Amino acid sequence: MENIDKRNSRFSRRCHPPPFEQAAVSDREEADAGIGILDFFAGKNIFITGATGLLGKVIVEKIIRSTSVGKIYLLIKAKDKEAAFNRLNCEIMNSELFTCLKEKYGKSFEEFVKAKVIAVVGDICHPNLGMDFESIESIRKDVNVIIHSAACTTFNERYDVLFETNVNASQRVMRFAKTCTKLHLFTHMSTAYVAEGEEGVVLEKPLNIGGLDVADEISLLLKSSPNNIDAPKFFKKLGQQRASLVGYSTIYQLSKAMGEMCLNETRGDVPLLIIRPACIESCHSEPLPGWIQGMRMLDPAIISYGKGLMPASYANPKVPLDIIPADFVANLTIAAIAKHGNRHTSQPVVYYASSSLDNPITFFDIFEYLYEYFKDMPLTENANISKAKIFDDFEEFSKCLREEIMRRNGAGEDRNMIRRCNAIAHYVEQMCKIYEFAGFLKSRFHTGNTQKLIRKMSREEKLNFEVDVKIINWKMYFHDIYIPGVLKYATQ
Repeated sequence: MENIDKRNSRFSRRCHPPPFEQAAVSDREEADAGIGILDFFAGKNIFITGATGLLGKVIVEKIIRSTSVGKIYLLIKAKDKEAAFNRLNCEIMNSELFTCLKEKYGKSFEEFVKAKVIAVVGDICHPNLGMDFESIESIRKDVNVIIHSAACTTFNERYDVLFETNVNASQRVMRFAKTCTKLHLFTHMSTAYVAEGEEGVVLEKPLNIGGLDVADEISLLLKSSPNNIDAPKFFKKLGQQRASLVGYSTIYQLSKAMGEMCLNETRGDVPLLIIRPACIESCHSEPLPGWIQGMRMLDPAIISYGKGLMPASYANPKVPLDIIPADFVANLTIAAIAKHGNRHTSQPVVYYASSSLDNPITFFDIFEYLYEYFKDMPLTENANISKAKIFDDFEEFSKCLREEIMRRNGAGEDRNMIRRCNAIAHYVEQMCKIYEFAGFLKSRFHTGNTQKLIRKMSREEKLNFEVDVKIINWKMYFHDIYIPGVLKYATQ
């Protein structure tokens, strides 16, 4: 990792926006009193699901570090309170993401955490969210905001698994929310790709998908009874059929769409805020530029390209990949909660966290940046790094990919090498197929609500809760932040 550190002098900066962002903010005119983010969160109690995931962690860290929030209840899947507390410490508070907070509070960090963060044993797939009576009563009378971030994000997981986690469980969280006596707002973390089937500019509005009836899907799943041996294959095939029927490429998108629709149908008078992030990637500015958890959508392609294993790709080179850094999503969520938490709206409010309209980066741009980064610093010794050829025809892509991999590895008549090259090519083909929808997406996501939010934010709020993707320099982000972040964190 020495090359990464030498190349990226800004990579280790923490806790504050980088210099070029500060300069951009200082040139803006003085805004009004702002949204009142700090005032809203002061003393508020928050209940969060999915806090061990990438986005959940970034949201938790930002709220704790930047506001005087009251208590944060984190629903953690564990067998008992001790196990939940251990997960809180090991997976959340001991994460490198929380380094800034540790530096800020020093020896009192653990005491601060105990006073602020409460680990709650639970499971969104169980009745009453798997919580005990004491936890239920405490949260019901205390909580002001619910952030539902927990989800299964495996694109082609079994249909029954995705339905249970992303649809049924979301309804359970909403039913619990309706019993909370001081609740101001229910915030649901969805995905921009619930709007995959639409073309052109997609507006920020609740879903209304013709031909999709959640009750019918429940009935279908209840009637399905394959034997245990065939169940995984059966439910994956069933899910893909149902997704294709209503215009989705993956079962995940279908499940998230149904989750949104169910929340809107069952919420009653609970105010609902829906955040739809696009492709969430490494933190841009804070608390740790480049930080990421796990391998995200583009990350496997970055690793494969850096090893010289991806000489070609399958996409429309002119199509933007809608990348959004994780800290921008967290800031948008927090700012939107503050704006809508004190006002009751009859309809759900929707925000897209996306870049495709305001600051697009195309697949062509991405592979240019990858080439510039890896041409002199490949991930494996003697890796052949050349500019990737991007095809919008799968057969042409596959032919070029296989021929080039064979040539680079000097396969010749060596059967073992031929098998190895075919395995590499198959992996790249499958990776491109899984994310094919993004490479040929015909929709762009409107960010009118975000623009209104930006205009309302004070100068200080804009600096401390950056949400404007227009400030992102994509080349700098890829070279100095994102790629080094993937190599440092996602591959651990």
